[in-house]
Amino acid sequence: MHDIADIACNFSSDRFDSDLDEIINRAVLNKVTKFGLICSRLRDLDKLLEIYSLYSKQMFFTIGVHPHHANEVNDEYLKSIKDTINKYNPHAIGETGLDFFRNLSTYEEQIYAFEEQVKIAIDTNKPLFLHQRDSHDDFIKILRKYSCDINKLVVHCFTGTQSQLEDYLELGCYIGITGWICDEKRNTELRKAVKNIPLSKLMIETDCPYLIPKDLPNKPKNNRNEPINLNHIASEIAMLMEIDDDTLRKETYINSLNFFES
Repeated sequence: MHDIADIACNFSSDRFDSDLDEIINRAVLNKVTKFGLICSRLRDLDKLLEIYSLYSKQMFFTIGVHPHHANEVNDEYLKSIKDTINKYNPHAIGETGLDFFRNLSTYEEQIYAFEEQVKIAIDTNKPLFLHQRDSHDDFIKILRKYSCDINKLVVHCFTGTQSQLEDYLELGCYIGITGWICDEKRNTELRKAVKNIPLSKLMIETDCPYLIPKDLPNKPKNNRNEPINLNHIASEIAMLMEIDDDTLRKETYINSLNFFES
């Protein structure tokens, strides 16, 4: 069984404070051997960098501002982001994008923060780690505006339609699929569309501690998702794509290394 990479782990969440080492060891013993350590705001950076220093051989890390926190972004904040990126040299910029489902930041704040981080990614020649929820039209408009200059980009936690998928693939996006795919009732469109993702553009993720697969056997009482569950997600995706597990595991692992390391 080939190793796999979990491209989205929110290890700075306090839900991992007491047993992160155990969680990572459990994942590695079960062939999940690379992890994307995702940043959602500069406030979390000290904790994130401390985690990265302990597991740097197994992790990629990002620096960026999630759309929920876009209201924190101003000129001074942007300067701090740029300085921090120059100092610590992350593997990607993000998690950034648009989220009009919860609207924890205003439309204008989100557009501004997203566009400015796209510019930073271009200026630093870094890949973009992207979030989109209920905001496809505005999201794709911004990506198209800058597409000629963007290095690489992954639309993390894709839950959209075939039409949206085609928009992203047209721009050369990688597509990240989570355990959301395991919900048969709510994901008819996604479960159809996943078959049309080229293997060369597919990556897989848990987005832990969130999005625990609905059909996971023996769910923990705290309902906390963790990287070991990526094996379950990978098998579900392979079944839907009608390919063998090891082919999917190998290709998504290679894609993840190519995305973050080059």
